[in-house]
Amino acid sequence: MLRVNGREEVLDVEPRVNLLDALREQLGLTGTKKGCDQGACGACTVLADGTRIVSCLALAVQYEGREITTIEGVDHPLQQAFVRTDGFQCGYCTSGQICSAIGMLAEHKAGMPSVVTEDVEESPELTEDEIRERMSGNLCRCGAYNGIVKAIEEVAS
Repeated sequence: MLRVNGREEVLDVEPRVNLLDALREQLGLTGTKKGCDQGACGACTVLADGTRIVSCLALAVQYEGREITTIEGVDHPLQQAFVRTDGFQCGYCTSGQICSAIGMLAEHKAGMPSVVTEDVEESPELTEDEIRERMSGNLCRCGAYNGIVKAIEEVAS
């Protein structure tokens, strides 16, 4: 059993089925996209108990009993900020970008440093460099990165 977007879902999946395929093919939640299918692009990013994960590398059975949030279950100010700042173009990566940004903001709020954090003893300021580094696992083929960063800055301030 998975909890997906606040609902309990009983799935009968083989142990080798990844979470992405279970979400898309068994539950019909197609907002989460299949990009590279190797964990490199971030299009399949969802939240597991509030932590961002790439669902193409996660086995569905690993997440039994955990709360999975896909873009269909998101209600967050980032969505409108993406629209206002032109943080999307073709939209393919947008669901993964938004889920990743929500997880990233939670990580930052918890004081987790990134590679570019200068002083790991202090809570890092959420600078443009911090945002870009923390979101570097999510690729955008259209190059909407400036709008994505602006959307995150808008919501974080």
